[in-house]
Amino acid sequence: MLKPALQLKLGQRQAMTPQLQQAIRLLQLSAIELQQSVRETLAENVMLELEDGGDELTLPTVNETASLPTELPSPAPEADPVNDPWSEGHSSGGSAEAGWSDEESAPEYADRTGASLQDHLLEQLTLARLNARDRAIGRAIIDSINDDGYLLDPLETVIDSLQPEFLVSLPEVESVVRTVQSFDPAGVGARSVGECIELQLAQLAPRTPGLLTAIEAVREHLPAVAAGDQATLRRVLEVTADELADALALIRSSHPRPGSAYQSRLPEYVIPDVVVRRKGRQWAVELNGGAVPKLRINADYAPLVTREHAAMRAQLQEARWLIKSIEMRNDTLLKVAKTIVSRQKAFLERGDEAMEPLVLREVAETVDMHESTISRVTTGKYMLTPRGMYEFRHFFSSHVAAADGTEVSSTAIRAKIKKLIAGESSDNPLSDSRIAELLAADGAKVARRTVAKYREAMRIAPSSERRTALGR
Repeated sequence: MLKPALQLKLGQRQAMTPQLQQAIRLLQLSAIELQQSVRETLAENVMLELEDGGDELTLPTVNETASLPTELPSPAPEADPVNDPWSEGHSSGGSAEAGWSDEESAPEYADRTGASLQDHLLEQLTLARLNARDRAIGRAIIDSINDDGYLLDPLETVIDSLQPEFLVSLPEVESVVRTVQSFDPAGVGARSVGECIELQLAQLAPRTPGLLTAIEAVREHLPAVAAGDQATLRRVLEVTADELADALALIRSSHPRPGSAYQSRLPEYVIPDVVVRRKGRQWAVELNGGAVPKLRINADYAPLVTREHAAMRAQLQEARWLIKSIEMRNDTLLKVAKTIVSRQKAFLERGDEAMEPLVLREVAETVDMHESTISRVTTGKYMLTPRGMYEFRHFFSSHVAAADGTEVSSTAIRAKIKKLIAGESSDNPLSDSRIAELLAADGAKVARRTVAKYREAMRIAPSSERRTALGR
């Protein structure tokens, strides 16, 4: 029979102190999140104040952020929308993506007022000469327009949404749809890509060269336009090559997503945590002073703390922990950034093709920290370099064995594949097998299926579809 007994055992176990928990929490915050956290603490803790004596913690402006690097590459010139190639994809529905690829879409101009497309359309509806009944129909139609500017809901659904307040007929709704389609931006309220382009073409001057041909092409032969089948288009439209070129130029100058110029909120800007500059033959890594809060203990309140003021003593201790945690965060961030830069000097000098293979474990061993700590440091942290702004994670890529026994970065292989395809002959696009052979000759021996996987990840079509897209 078991009897109760007392036993003494010695053991060790790890426990996270409040200071460690706070340090880990701050380590995984981005620059903006850290400033927001410090702002909240400043409002609650009288023992903390900004080191510069200011009363408010402000985020760097866009101009301040952009002025950090000593040199930045000049922006690439905007592509001429008339000469942009038409993608091979096509859908007869209302998808705004049909007809254009993600990388070759018509230029978009963001609205900086923060007004949404629906707000913009409702404002025009208010100014339109419509009675109360038609305005109600117009509001229902605008509610059914998506962010790209397409009316995707059937008109019967619009009619149902107005009941029981208004009993309207289909011709009434169609009449108001035509009114909404006359609003800015041109092409809004369309129910298909073809209708969207036709609405934009209808606003051009009647004597515009190629206008009638362009309207007939998008109305009757849009799949052939999307496929770039110029031979078929010349035959069915009965036009010359020059007339067809004028028509296609008008079609390609139209915007496939007219509503994308309006957005419901202003863009969010990324604040770099560290800045990398070239100094002679070396690369210097510095913390971005505008992103790092500089705090100190309030010299007026700290001497007043006594044993009787338990709440103030707790706030003083919290303030000291926070300052220490931010210092630890900055030190860790700088160590990791310097390690990354030391391993990726070739990338900073020559670009993606020179990216070295790097994983979290290698950085953790170099800075003598746990891999989970490195994972927290590299998530949501950004580095501003002369080549642009990059998240720390961008510099990590898997190892791929090369022919000579060395290892190549998967990022470098992707860049080489993209470069080979960009320089291929339009008459004979490179197959995946041929790309694998060229990579092997360059010292990176990878399988054909690996090339296909990387190509698909970059949203590059296979050689057969690239040949079709060029009208070959």
